[in-house]
Amino acid sequence: MLTSFNMDIISNFIVLEGGDGSGTTTQLSLLEERFKNIIKPVFFPTFEPTGGQIGKIIRSALKKEITVLPDTLAMLFASDRNEHLNGEGGIKARIKEGALVASDRYVLSSLVYQGIECGDELPVFLNSRFPAPEITFFFDISPEIAVERMNHRYKNADSSHEMFEDIGFQVKVREKYHSLIEIYRSKGARVEIIDAEKKPSELADQLWSIVSQMPIFKS
Repeated sequence: MLTSFNMDIISNFIVLEGGDGSGTTTQLSLLEERFKNIIKPVFFPTFEPTGGQIGKIIRSALKKEITVLPDTLAMLFASDRNEHLNGEGGIKARIKEGALVASDRYVLSSLVYQGIECGDELPVFLNSRFPAPEITFFFDISPEIAVERMNHRYKNADSSHEMFEDIGFQVKVREKYHSLIEIYRSKGARVEIIDAEKKPSELADQLWSIVSQMPIFKS
């Protein structure tokens, strides 16, 4: 499936991946807190879909405010990622300036979510030119606990579930992530699996114990 996939590595780039409710957004925020008293390296947190114009269209689709075909959504994600990676002020530009960049979601998310929705061929093709991060952190969580967390999140919020947040889909998401991680690792990519069912503080400590050993801290 990923025989033609780009496994070139971008140094000083990490990605937090996981199904909905796995806590990647929380952990990115906690990681940012760790860097507040660190002068170097500069830490640049980011996320996908981005806050740009393409990202906003994607978020509208995920919230079911607009309807697009699965293939169209896959193309939108890839377009948003291209701007995110290569555009002005994007991932590559920040790394060139000496920053450690951490993204909440990247290529694996598309291969998982759009792979389930429209088959593997299109997402693999669309993402075949995007290099891999130095480290991918996969926050693994059971679909049951993930959905429970999401239900709690929306209970008192003025928003509704996004299109991928039912338990049946999340079961497929977890299975897809694990199968892709095996392929990633077989091709030399570094993937760290984190037990996302632990307390956020424990996850933050585990994440930091790995991130703080990256070569950028020693240069």
